[in-house]
Amino acid sequence: MKELIDILHNENLTLVVRSHDGAIHRYDQRGVKDLLTLVTTTPEVLKGALIADKAVGKAAAACMALGGARRVWADVMSEPALILLQAHGITAECGTLVDHIINRTGDGWCPMERLSHDLDDPAAIVQIIQQFFQS
Repeated sequence: MKELIDILHNENLTLVVRSHDGAIHRYDQRGVKDLLTLVTTTPEVLKGALIADKAVGKAAAACMALGGARRVWADVMSEPALILLQAHGITAECGTLVDHIINRTGDGWCPMERLSHDLDDPAAIVQIIQQFFQS
């Protein structure tokens, strides 16, 4: 995991994934978009993957769980995300554990965190996220 965390920080990325075949995938979009794309178009990249991410809220955790990730590190992780990951057998660690992920302006909840807050099924959460981005 240290290598992935170093890549995340040194290359100023938002997400780094080591797939089960050892390939390292780098992403730099903010929010959950890269994970949503992965889980909906190339879920095999997430199957058994090790992941380092800047911030993991419940929506991101749902993508990781649905994709079958094995281990996750986040600089910042929400408690609901940690609970979801652990409930799906994913080893999860973070630098800072928070009650919820905040929005980009810092004055409220992240919209994805709010949308996923009352849901526990990763597939349902991913569906809600997809609907959000389609509207």
